[in-house]
Amino acid sequence: MPALPAPVVPFPAAAAALPAALARRLALGLALGAALLAGPVAAVERIKDLAQVEGVRGNPLVGYGLVVGLDGTGDRTSQSPFTTQSLKNLLDELGVTVPPNVNPQLKNVAAVAIHAELPPFARPGQTIDVTVSSISNAVSLRGGALLMAPLKGADGQVYAIAQGNLVVGGFGAAGADGSKVSVNVPSSGRIPNGAIVERALPDALAQAGQGGRITLSLRRPDFTTATRMVEALNRAFGEDAATALDAGTVQVQAPLDPGARVAFLARVENLTLEPGEALAKVVVNARTGTVVIGRNVQVLPAAVAHGSLTVTITEAVNVSQPAPFSQGQTVVAPESTVEASADGSRMFLFKGGTSLDQIVRAVNEVGAAPGDLIAILEALKQVGALRAELEII
Repeated sequence: MPALPAPVVPFPAAAAALPAALARRLALGLALGAALLAGPVAAVERIKDLAQVEGVRGNPLVGYGLVVGLDGTGDRTSQSPFTTQSLKNLLDELGVTVPPNVNPQLKNVAAVAIHAELPPFARPGQTIDVTVSSISNAVSLRGGALLMAPLKGADGQVYAIAQGNLVVGGFGAAGADGSKVSVNVPSSGRIPNGAIVERALPDALAQAGQGGRITLSLRRPDFTTATRMVEALNRAFGEDAATALDAGTVQVQAPLDPGARVAFLARVENLTLEPGEALAKVVVNARTGTVVIGRNVQVLPAAVAHGSLTVTITEAVNVSQPAPFSQGQTVVAPESTVEASADGSRMFLFKGGTSLDQIVRAVNEVGAAPGDLIAILEALKQVGALRAELEII
């Protein structure tokens, strides 16, 4: 009697009959397959990452001060007299008078430049980080402490006061014979929370909302991105709520009340959209040989002659020995042999490609080194086969 065919089990029932671990793997595989068939997912970004509110920015601060307490690694005052002058002025303000004809020979003091960034909306009493760098011949700032120093803005007003112990990541050591070793940069350091804000900046949000409209500046100007940003804003806040002025500027109608404006911007910066694709570009770093090819780069078919020239120089010495009793002298004559060969040269068809993967495969088939690839890309650009902007940095 022939065997009866196995009954057909529907897929849900079959999945239920499988072990739990195998069922989970099967479901995961089907999900991954569906995702691959659906194609690549478009990159969606927040407006917070694509643009910033015009006028809401940090402000650089700079100052001058003295670092004390160094272990003999400070300025040599014979070569930096301003360090001695600064110390005299500081001591004079503290009630200590140094005679005019006395020049202290300092080794534990260093003149430094201080810089920091005052963030937007910073208020008096808040602290910010500062960076301290030697401006003279101090060997190291390790173990030093910065004395109270004012930090000024571009308008000459004092916005913060810096003081504190330095954190130096570098290290240096020297021997008596002049030999020395240095790790990182010991002449620069940071003071976390080393400056106290003394003056607040003008209200940037109030200035940005003058006239009831707030301007968003795109970090990377692009007409497509600006248009899609306007569409996203109009969907969220109604028609004609936003207008694109150009490829890098979008204006949006905002509430006049400051509190409502803060909540409004919180909604704006969390809206998402798909930005426009970047310009087709190839970036070449001529110093390091790094080549970065964008996704939209296209290359037309072209024939490339790629080869290597090998030069070999061999040095030899010929000795001419005179015959016995000839009263001659032994002569040493150098002999150089220079050979040049280009055995590796060949003509290769650089196949065109409309995808980054095809371009990479074509480059690998050529077998070009980074330095040779730069020359090939420049030549392809000149003949019109490289359909992208070539930027050399």
